Amino acid sequence: MAYPQYRYTPQHEWINAKGDTATIGITDYAQHELGDVVFVELPAVGAKLEKGKSLGSVESVKAVSDIYAPTSGQVIEANGELQNQPETINSDPHGAGWLVKIKLADPADLHTLMDAAAYEAYIAEKKEASA
Repeated sequence: MAYPQYRYTPQHEWINAKGDTATIGITDYAQHELGDVVFVELPAVGAKLEKGKSLGSVESVKAVSDIYAPTSGQVIEANGELQNQPETINSDPHGAGWLVKIKLADPADLHTLMDAAAYEAYIAEKKEASA
């Protein structure tokens, strides 16, 4: 799969920034590794996220996995649709399966994350290592 021109973390979160706001989700690779998502726990609007700290969790038929904030910021919207349809993360992880929207604390943080090409190379290495 070709990944959108977002920024990515080694823990398989993506972030798409426009100005000082950004949308966060988990990657197609992450949802594939998790399997069928059955529950999502997201932070409340107004919650402050700290880069590298858990912002919530995704529960699948296989496991519960923490989701880590790719950057610091304040939650301005959580994807309420996922409460009733968590499987949206499986079917559209880079679109309708987004998790939260935040106001960025420091947009420069984004430059520390992988671009799409670097992320694709990173997961290719992971797949080779596990083969």
